[in-house]
This record gives sequence, C-alpha cells and structure tokens, in this order.
Amino acid sequence: MDKVIKRDGRLVDFDPSKIYTAIVKALTATHKDSVLAQKVTDGVTRELRERFPHTDPTIEDIQDVVEKHLMRNGLTDTAKAYIVYRQSRNALRQTKEILGIKDTLKLSLNSLRILEERYLQRNADGNIVETPDEMFRRVAHAIAQADSNYGMDPAESEQKFYNAMVNLEFLPNSPALMNAGTALGQLSACFVLPVDDSLTGIFDSLKYAALIHQSGGGTGFSFSRIRPKGDVVKSTMGIASGPVSFMRIFDRATETIKQGGRRRGANIGVLSVHHPDILEFIRAKEQERALDNFNISVSVTDAFIQRVINNETYDLINPRSGAVAKSLNARDVFDQIVMSAWKSGDPGILCIDAINRKNPTPDIGDIETTNPCGEVPLLAYESCNLGSINLTKMFNGNEFNYEKVRTTVTLAVHFLDNVIDCNSYPLQQIADMTKQNRKIGLGVMGFADCLVKLNIPYDSNEALAFVHELMACIQEEARRASAKLAEKRGSFRNITRSVFRDTGPMRNATVTSIAPTGTISTIANVSSGIEPFFSIGYLRHALDTTLLVINPLFEQVARERGFYSPDLLSYVVRKGSVQDIADIPADVKRMFLTAHDIAPEIHVKMQAAFQKNVDNAVSKTINLREDATLEQTKSVFLLAHTLSCKGVTIYRYGSKKMQALELGNIDPDDICYSGACSY
Repeated sequence: MDKVIKRDGRLVDFDPSKIYTAIVKALTATHKDSVLAQKVTDGVTRELRERFPHTDPTIEDIQDVVEKHLMRNGLTDTAKAYIVYRQSRNALRQTKEILGIKDTLKLSLNSLRILEERYLQRNADGNIVETPDEMFRRVAHAIAQADSNYGMDPAESEQKFYNAMVNLEFLPNSPALMNAGTALGQLSACFVLPVDDSLTGIFDSLKYAALIHQSGGGTGFSFSRIRPKGDVVKSTMGIASGPVSFMRIFDRATETIKQGGRRRGANIGVLSVHHPDILEFIRAKEQERALDNFNISVSVTDAFIQRVINNETYDLINPRSGAVAKSLNARDVFDQIVMSAWKSGDPGILCIDAINRKNPTPDIGDIETTNPCGEVPLLAYESCNLGSINLTKMFNGNEFNYEKVRTTVTLAVHFLDNVIDCNSYPLQQIADMTKQNRKIGLGVMGFADCLVKLNIPYDSNEALAFVHELMACIQEEARRASAKLAEKRGSFRNITRSVFRDTGPMRNATVTSIAPTGTISTIANVSSGIEPFFSIGYLRHALDTTLLVINPLFEQVARERGFYSPDLLSYVVRKGSVQDIADIPADVKRMFLTAHDIAPEIHVKMQAAFQKNVDNAVSKTINLREDATLEQTKSVFLLAHTLSCKGVTIYRYGSKKMQALELGNIDPDDICYSGACSY
C-alpha cells in the first residue's frame, strides 16, 4: 500500500501524518489527551497495511479504520464526534453536488452559496459552467492582459494575481469577480452621477444609473442642485415637485432592475443641509420600505456644525436662484437628523468640508457625494474599483507579517490599476473621467479576526495603535507602488491639476479606501471590513439566501478550551453576545466582543483611526444597541465630525423590520461538528 484513492479518483501518496493530525483534532475537540493520537495512528496504519497489501485504500476505507481504532481504545466520545464529522462532511459534499459546484479549494458552504448565487458563470440554460478555481483563473487572466499595453508579458502577472485570489489573500470588488473575462466586462463597484436641475438632466441620470445597476455597480447622487418643492418652473409655468419626489422615481427604477440582477442595486442620495427641502429629506425614510434602494445622507458643513453647537440659526438657499429661502435653528435641524437616524438608520451625515480638504483634484471641482456605502467620495462621472487584503492571511505563524502586507499591497495596486484599462465602461463620460484620475481603493477585511489572532481586544488602545501602524504601512506602500507604476506607465492625466503636481509621478489620484466587503468577506470566510463581530453567530440575508454564520475562530477556541457545544452556539445565535455566559472564560469573552458590546464612541474612534491614513473614506456602521438613547446617537455624529471622519452612519438594532444581519432561533441539531480533518 503506497497510495490513497481520493474521492475524485486521484491517487495520492499515503501519509500517516495526515491520519495523526485528524486524530489529534478529534481528540482535542472532545477534550481528550492528544498523546493518545500516536497510539491510534500506529494501530490504524498497521491494519491498513495488513488489509491492503497489494491494493490502495479509499478515503472512506481509512476513515472506517480510524473509527474502529478510536472505539477499540475506549475513546467512545471521540469516535462519535468523528462519525458526526464524517456525516457533516458528507452532507457538505452532497450540498455542493446539489449546487452543481466542483470545489477544489475547500471553501466554506456559505462561500459556495454566495458564489453559486452571484459569481460563477452560467450557460444559456442557467447551469453553472465554472468552478471557484476557474473563476479566479478567469479573473486573473482577464486583468493581466492590461500589462501588454505597457510592453509587459501578462503571464507572470496572471499567475501572481491568481495565487493571491485563490489563497484568499486579496479579492477585488464583486463586479470584477463577476464580469472580468465576460462579454459584459464592467468591473467597477462605485460610480457618481450628476443630477442637474432640468427634466432632461434628471432623466439622463436615471438612464445612466439603470445601465450601471444592470452591470453590477452602485451609484451616488447629490440632489442638492434640484430646485425645491413649490418653486417655479418657467418653461411650463408649473410648480416644481422637489428632489425627494425624483428620488422616489430613481428608487422604483432600481427596484425594477434588481429583480433580474445578481447584485442588489444600490444608491446613495445626498442633500445639502442648506437646501430648502432638507426637512422633508431628513424624514424621507422614517416609514419602513420607503426609498428602500437608497442610503441617504445629509451633507453638512463645518459652519453648520458650529451653529449647532452654538444653538444659532442658519440659512436655507434656493439652488436655482441663490437666494435665501428662510432660516432655521441649526440645533433643531440637527436634532431632526438624530431622531430620524435613531428611528430608521437614515440619514447619515457627510462631512463635506472634511471630504474636500482631502480632495486630490481640487482644480477640477468640489466633491458633492460618495458611492453608496460612503467609502469613495467621487466627482461627477468618476468611477472607482476596489479591492481588499485579507488580514488573516498576513501572518507567519502567530506573528503579523508586515513584509507580506507590503508584497500583497504592491500586487493589489498593480491589479486595480490594470482594472481601469480592462474595464468596459457603461458611458464614455465615465471612461474619460475615470482614466483622467485613475482612482483606486485598496482596503482590508478580516480586521476583527486579525485582532483575535493577535490577542488584542477591539476596544483597546492597543487596537488603535495597531490600526495606525497597519494603515500607515498600507498607505505608504500603496503610494510607492503607484509611483513605480507611474514611472513605467505614466501618471494619471490630471496630475498637474492635483495635489501631486509638485511631488513627482503618481499613477492613481487615490489608492486606499475601507469598503464594507459584505460578500467578498463571506467568500473569504472572515469578518467584514473593519467591523467588530456583529455576533459570534447570526443569520445573514443575501439576495434569496439566508446564511447561518458561526465565527470559526470562536468555535476553534471553544473546542480547544473545552466549552464547545451545539447548544452553546444555538444560544449565541439567539442572544448575540457571549458576555453573560458563565461557562466561557473571561479572557475569551474579552477577545470576542461583538458590535453591541462595544461603546459607540469606540466605534467612532476606530473609524477615525483608519481614516487618518486612508485617501478616500471609511465605510463603517456605528452599531447601537436597541436601547440606545437619542443623546448617544447625537454624540456619535458630533464626535465623528470632531475626529475628522468624512461621514458617519449609525444603525440601532431593531429599527428596521428587515435586517441584513440578525439574531434568531436555530436548532442545535442544525449546527454540525465542523472540526478540520485532512482525510
């Protein structure tokens, strides 16, 4: 017996160390002394050699013998756990077969469900025609082709891009994974469209938004230029209906388009706090399902916030005429923002002066809005493509590896710059503006997991210090990589109208951004963006799929420390936090803080810490407990402005009936034994 027959029919070398590793994990999971592993392994190996002297065993043969020897050594609980594990793995394989996915990467079931739902290519009959591995190869090949524009051989870059993605070290935004190498070919996630004060301009933007949503992108709009409700329309002598009425039309169009899409259409609508219709805008989403396809934010100035603090009045300005329409008390308006956000999660605020102080191309114009999740402030007709580094993969053993971070950053900047050249843009105006500024946004995911691996609590000063060091490294390396690309490929066209005019070559006007990474973090099986854990276990609703998410690091620690049980995880999915569970050690509770265990001001300080070394902006939700007060909500908004955040969004748990992430009841029998096993 020299070989083992894998489930797919392949022959691999027989390796007793794999049996040993699997038995150690099974013993550890059932709180038995792992010293017994070698004895069991030796017995298993002897029997296999006796039973298969001239033939090769299958994986199932080996597992049968492992079970028998566990029982023979009196390890009944371990044998039962091993049997349950085999059953759960078999169920997982059957599920993959039902999904029609051949998975050679051993991704999690949640990853595969997301890939099946949204990303893997299908034929004309709707059948999946690629594996996850083939998806990554498709994307790597397509993006590498841009190298040929600069006299480079794409083959080397293709392999590097593929390796980074297949190892889940770096993933680009969803449209790139969906569309690279396909006929559609639209690869950017973020767009901003202008909305002019005319019927033609408004409906041109609506048409352009429809094309963007159809291709998987999201759109940002400022409606601040539209004349207020009740204003005169000279061409018809009619009365204007105001910006909120047109937002409703945009919302319905998005709803219609998303019905057949692989990615939910998303918008952000922004209105200046000086617009005469600001109060209607603030209250626009207080009713459930109103403007359901929009996030909304109020664009606030430093001067307005100062008047809030001083309890002074401020002017509302008609954007058509520039005349003062009326004056309001700034604090009263701010309190309305706070109340509405507390009730429904909307609006957030955009700190528009902070955004434009960091505008990399101020000579071209002021920035008025952002992409739908707020991480990329953009000029009209700009687009931006994003990517995120998986921080859990930046380790060498237990040590965080900054050299690997730098190598991955350099590769990611190269990848994202290539995307700009490979992209099939939905509009010529977008193609022109994007190539003039070449904005990219490289960020991170798995931050909360990374802190656990480093044994750093999320709400500690040590965590903030790590953020400063980490993002300074990423920002510096991304700028260096962009400058090196500029030496070979040329700087972005508008560099003479930018903040880089006197500092030398630069390929990209922006290089960093912190995105929410909703679905790509699910593919990578890590925590989203820079958020703390929403819960140790929860339900995630994505399109037509509901996913049960159990934090793998917590499960691993629970098994190693001897307090794991399906009943425990079922309780956690119902309750969210582990802080009141007596059987969990205090040091474990300290490391596995959830969003609602963390004080609101800590959330804001974490966002501000990331913003300090980020070109674009930071997408982060300030999660509040259901019993959070209006005063806490107000403090969050004011602190975010004080700490130079570019915007802030709050969400009080339970303030919407439909939530993307929620707690719920799960039968313990639905939580299978999931310990790792090499065979």
